[in-house]
Amino acid sequence: MSNAVLTRMPDAAELAAMDMQHVAQLLRSQAAQIEVLRAQIEWFRRQIFGQKSERYAPLPDAQQMHLGQLLGELMPGEPTTPAVEQDVPAHKRRKARSDFTDDAASAPFFDEARVPVVSIEVPNPEVQGLSAEQVAQQYEIVGQKVSHRLAQRPGAYVVLKYVRKVIKRRDTLTLHCPPAPAGVIEGSRADVSFIVGVMVDKFQWHLPLYRQHQRLTEAGFKLSRPWLTQLVSQGAQLLEPIYDAQFESIRRSRVKAVDETPSKAGRAGPGKMKAGYFWPVYGEHDEVCFPFFESRQHACVKELLGQAPQQGAVLLSDGYAAYSRYAEATGVTHAQCWAHTRRGFFEALSAEPQAADQALKMIGQVYEVEAVIREKSLSGEHKRLHRLEHAKPLVERFFAWVD
Repeated sequence: MSNAVLTRMPDAAELAAMDMQHVAQLLRSQAAQIEVLRAQIEWFRRQIFGQKSERYAPLPDAQQMHLGQLLGELMPGEPTTPAVEQDVPAHKRRKARSDFTDDAASAPFFDEARVPVVSIEVPNPEVQGLSAEQVAQQYEIVGQKVSHRLAQRPGAYVVLKYVRKVIKRRDTLTLHCPPAPAGVIEGSRADVSFIVGVMVDKFQWHLPLYRQHQRLTEAGFKLSRPWLTQLVSQGAQLLEPIYDAQFESIRRSRVKAVDETPSKAGRAGPGKMKAGYFWPVYGEHDEVCFPFFESRQHACVKELLGQAPQQGAVLLSDGYAAYSRYAEATGVTHAQCWAHTRRGFFEALSAEPQAADQALKMIGQVYEVEAVIREKSLSGEHKRLHRLEHAKPLVERFFAWVD
């Protein structure tokens, strides 16, 4: 007998003809198949009826009583006392008057060093109609109160009008005029500040070009929407050298993180778009690039990261097999994502509750260290030292337990 899937159970005569070794092997094979099928059924049951969240609820401690049980033992048979109701007479409260004065020394909702502030002096009705001399004689300024309000002005578009004088030499009668200032896009009527503003609004604040066109039209400009599209394309071409330099810096990083996410790009047919993938890559100097590939093939990882990584390189990724294959082929250390590692133990709770529960508790301790880092707002070297002191012993103990 083998561990292959049994298609037919032996009848009584066939069982009687088998020796004890074959019967024991048959029982072990059946037990293994039952365990596999039970795990599959449990997985399908969770997908259909269970919660999709991976929130972990620890196994109950047999020695730990719940609050209701504790109160029940402390007060056995004590009758519940009905709540006593009392009528409260209705009353009116006087609404506090406010002149919207900000008593703080500086307004907390904006950065005075970065935000333009327009000062408006509010006249005092007590001195209206009096001359400055009369005010100085009758009143003394003993202080001031300041209040702030957030206001908005129309879009800050402006047209730069370059005036170039044409001069003529009296002796030679030749005309001379200075050239117009060069722009980042030759012959374009768009200033570099406008190109940057359009691209930032579109890609950082997700404001579509047609809405930007509507805003420009309302501000009094007569421009075409295709011109804005061409402007974004030309601006992206200007950024290519910066992208290439940043991507090369990421490749030289010893520690890199990579992932892939699907995206629709290009037309595949009437009403259909092609499926492609962005592969965000993160370097050790906080650089991020988003290379695009038309597929999710394993070869994309080699083209993305190169086949000659530096000595001691570390690749952080999820459990996609393409990354582990790349790590084996190039010799880099493959550091997989803790969330994906934890998921395997979470899914094993039904099959191996005790061991999976212990693994989840140990991983939870590592997560608690990260929670402290967020609470203390640690960054850079302080974050690294905190992890070395608190998280590294936990991780080493976890992998020793796994081994």
